[in-house]
Amino acid sequence: MTSRRFTRLLTQAALAIALAIGGTLAVSVAAPSAAIAQSSRDAGAEQFVQVQGQRIITLLSTPGMSPSSKTQAFKAIVDQIADVPRITSFVLGKYARSITPAQMQRFAPVFRAYEQSVYETQLGNFHGKTIQVTGSVARRPGDVVVNTVISGGGLSQPLPLAWRVLGGGASWKVVDVQASGVWLAITQQQDFVSTIDNHGGDIDALISQLQQQARRREAGRSN
Repeated sequence: MTSRRFTRLLTQAALAIALAIGGTLAVSVAAPSAAIAQSSRDAGAEQFVQVQGQRIITLLSTPGMSPSSKTQAFKAIVDQIADVPRITSFVLGKYARSITPAQMQRFAPVFRAYEQSVYETQLGNFHGKTIQVTGSVARRPGDVVVNTVISGGGLSQPLPLAWRVLGGGASWKVVDVQASGVWLAITQQQDFVSTIDNHGGDIDALISQLQQQARRREAGRSN
């Protein structure tokens, strides 16, 4: 093998390794995974999720409560424990940089209603009674994935649920939830960006779509 060919092969191998590492880093930033090595745990984040997660599970499993009252109570909890402004910007992906103030004024409230409906539906589907923290992964200081299991109620076996929280001390906020192996905010971002892309970058198309969905939900509740 000539020295020139040997050098070329080394360069190609180095490039392949760099791309593989870069791809792994990009995935770890975009989509937290249970495969991340548990180098450290965060007791404060775990306590926050234990308390607030149990609040939500208890509310959604409360018998005799009207659907409208349960929805209003759920919205109040979400507003308290979730970083709604951060999530609102995140789900727009690349379009968060180009959305106009007027568009954001229309998008923010309709997305808030949409997000709360999705979370209520996903978490309500578990039909559990209790939540238990099983561990956490500190991805970096103030950025923690807390793993839990939901059990009891109508569940035949415990079901996993992961929470990504940001903050520290007494100021933790939920920014994403993984239900049935799917990170909800990340999935929303993919869907929203695709919708805008398919309409030639028109953010108003996404806003109109969410408004239509909201009207259908309201019509369904009134029937």
